Amino acid sequence: MPVKHPAPGDLEPIERASRDELQALQLQRLQATLQHAYEHVPHYRAAFDAKGVHPSDCKTLADLAQFPFTTKADLRTQYPFGMFAVPREKVVRVHASSGTTGKPTVVGYTQGDIDRWADLVARSIRAAGGRAGDIVHVAYGYGLFTGGLGAHYGAERLGCTVVPMSGGQTEKQVQLIRDFKPDIIMVTPSYMQVIVEEFRREGVDPREMSIGVGIFGAEPWTEEMRRDIERSAGIDAVDIYGLSEVMGPGVASECIETKDGPVVWEDHFYPEIIDPETGAVLPYDDLKGSAEGELVFTTLTKEALPVIRYRTRDLTRLLPPTARSMRRMGKIVGRSDDMLIIRGVNLFPTQIEELVLQQGQLSGQYQLVVTRDGPLDDVTVRCEVQPAFAAADRAAIAAELRHRIKTLIGVTTAVDVGLPDSIERTLVGKARRVVDQRPR
Repeated sequence: MPVKHPAPGDLEPIERASRDELQALQLQRLQATLQHAYEHVPHYRAAFDAKGVHPSDCKTLADLAQFPFTTKADLRTQYPFGMFAVPREKVVRVHASSGTTGKPTVVGYTQGDIDRWADLVARSIRAAGGRAGDIVHVAYGYGLFTGGLGAHYGAERLGCTVVPMSGGQTEKQVQLIRDFKPDIIMVTPSYMQVIVEEFRREGVDPREMSIGVGIFGAEPWTEEMRRDIERSAGIDAVDIYGLSEVMGPGVASECIETKDGPVVWEDHFYPEIIDPETGAVLPYDDLKGSAEGELVFTTLTKEALPVIRYRTRDLTRLLPPTARSMRRMGKIVGRSDDMLIIRGVNLFPTQIEELVLQQGQLSGQYQLVVTRDGPLDDVTVRCEVQPAFAAADRAAIAAELRHRIKTLIGVTTAVDVGLPDSIERTLVGKARRVVDQRPR
């Protein structure tokens, strides 16, 4: 795939800084963040005291490992504003998670936080090839979800023209893309697949659209999905990473000239990779990176909601720098809390996604339906054929996929291959990949 803007453009000095310069800035900001959290957030004061550590104990970056983790449960326990480190009247905006498994996690931003967030998303869009004057079609959801407004403010900060479409209304999405001719789209990768399908339904080749770059995030996606989207839409597919508890989109983002994993903006977020079972920090090698483990983030510049060692539950590894002076993340292979154990075998939805997309007759839509037979769990993989293969032998296609899952992943599943459009589409937010039908 040719890149739209192979040259990186004018970089901020920190994006070219030496490792020593970057680490000196990180340590200075880390020490200030620990002190800020300890002085102004009762939860952190109690957690630090219980662990027997004080902000003054942080003399090096490695000393951060002495400090306690923060989890989503901590944020929910302090619902709604207990984790704020500034008076509530200094908070100019709040966002929140969906709260589908309990109380939502609430995050707050000072005006300074909002400005830094816009700067980082602008940096991310520029890394993806965006430039001032580009038209950016934002199809992330707006509202309490951080995706829409995070992308919106960042694109405006870069000097782009923003189309604040939000999610849903797929026919309208396609109409505006055809009429306004945007250069960039920011959306979940699963919904981009839905937009591509709508182009085809209307008899239009999606490769003829004006969009040159898609900036995709908010859900794990595989290299196979990247190739599928790039082939079907004729665009460069670039990965952006973020989570509301840490900031929102723009914590890390890929560079279009390399597309080799999101660069962590380490001047604002300090990453660690830990063993998800023991919590021990996994070593990082300057040439090889780290082993695979759970990603942990400490914010370095957040005012309203400093977060110390937040356990993201995302499983990945840190990689050495390439296009920028900061380290990269590998593709998210799954989440530790999304892992299914099927008859003794660990299974992540992304593993199934890769095999589904490799089978040419199938669309990229799939679901894992989890049921329980006695003490053991079972999985049925639901997927669908592309319209061109509607008359194909779906039982034979299912048998082939079932064999590949058993051979390559090592787990026995049922496979149900349906007709085109038989899998529910995501119209707003993230795709529903796992349908848990086990008894509570």
